[in-house]
Amino acid sequence: MTRPPLQSADSAVLERLGQVLGDRGVVPVEPRYLEEPRGRYRGQAAAVLRPSTTDEVSEVVRICAAARIGLLPYSGGTGLVGGQISEDGPLMVVLSMERMNRIRQIDAADNSMIVEAGSILSEVHDAAEGVDRLFPLTLASQGSARIGGLLGTNAGGVNVLRYGNARDLCLGLEVVLADGTVHHGLTGLIKDNMGFDLRHLLIGSEGTLGVITAASLRLFPRMRETATAWVSVPSPDAALRLLALLRDRMGSSVSAFELIHSQGLDFLDETMPDFPQPPRFDGAWCVLMEAEDGPGSELEARFGDLLEKAVTDGIAGDGLVAQNAAQRRTFWNTRETIPEGNRLVGSIASHDISVRPSRMTAFIERGNAAIAALHPDFRINCFGHMGDGNLHYNVFPPRGHDRSEYRDLRARVTETVHDLVAEFGGSVSAEHGVGRLKVGDLEKYGDPAKVAVMRRIKDALDPVGILNPGAVLRA
Repeated sequence: MTRPPLQSADSAVLERLGQVLGDRGVVPVEPRYLEEPRGRYRGQAAAVLRPSTTDEVSEVVRICAAARIGLLPYSGGTGLVGGQISEDGPLMVVLSMERMNRIRQIDAADNSMIVEAGSILSEVHDAAEGVDRLFPLTLASQGSARIGGLLGTNAGGVNVLRYGNARDLCLGLEVVLADGTVHHGLTGLIKDNMGFDLRHLLIGSEGTLGVITAASLRLFPRMRETATAWVSVPSPDAALRLLALLRDRMGSSVSAFELIHSQGLDFLDETMPDFPQPPRFDGAWCVLMEAEDGPGSELEARFGDLLEKAVTDGIAGDGLVAQNAAQRRTFWNTRETIPEGNRLVGSIASHDISVRPSRMTAFIERGNAAIAALHPDFRINCFGHMGDGNLHYNVFPPRGHDRSEYRDLRARVTETVHDLVAEFGGSVSAEHGVGRLKVGDLEKYGDPAKVAVMRRIKDALDPVGILNPGAVLRA
């Protein structure tokens, strides 16, 4: 499909948008809107739009569609694949949802809540806790990540093992489509088979098919008993066997199982020497695992029996079971701060990949050998959500060297890792999305029929091409 080219937003268009949004609704472009966490992109934009209602979003989209002005949806700015950054081309406008941050409704009886797209995840957690409920989506950036972006990328996090990805936690959406039409999908129904499920089409589309303005989210009962352990394991294969034992003994109460390599803990020592970590164990690998259950479940006793058996079977070594909330926070704060340590060290290349858990050990062994063949002193921090097959496989320069020294090897490192992922039947984007960083990867590794269908859907729902052009699919 050949479209007329998009135009840069000029003063006349910005004036019309200002008439809709008011003085607080059109603001200059601050640096934070043009940056992303890893510092690999530097964006550009004509202005930042900050609507406060769905009607305002609808009118903004209508104006931009008529003028052929690209819209760059912006949520919390925590995305790691450049989906919120446009580096070149006509000057777009950033559409920030930060003023649309209200909790519209919360219903403990229905186990649901309706929140606007700009709601910060940690504030959604607090609102759910206020009615003695749980919204289980949990990730390191929850103090700044917003619901619209989390749904737009189908975010994962540490509780996927029990509760699923973001799409599994959403009952319905309110979305402004590319012509300004509002899709009112906030029914909150668990069962609704009235035609195509637009919710699942729009979740994970990264703002390329519509602008999420609100969502109906699933809530869950708060578990009264929690058992959390930090345990050394001799190998990733032993960790998989421990996970199998955990599931056999604890069933659906298992909520998290994180594989951690000592390299990530070394990076914390290197960059944040005063950061409180759990005691270090011998060996390169450990796991952080957690189970939750209702009152009277004797969870801690069952957890202890399980760990004793794991030690006897040789699949676990030294370990600690959290004795109180403070110890549990130390465990989780360590896990969630590993990405910050990575950022401070500076990776040559980072990879958000997934393979079937049963093939994870072989992937790690093959991957480590392949990276060593490129450079024997590269450091690898391999960690992540082992229970759902999602690894963050990140490659760093030798100690005392900067990643800029190996800029010429970055593409080869990524190609080596991604080719191996494809060989193992995995995905080169497990939970971070495609954004602009992985458009070429989608074309190279994605199923051609799927990519062709995606293009037809994009052309049908956004014929002018104004919604996040260049993200997911090449503009």
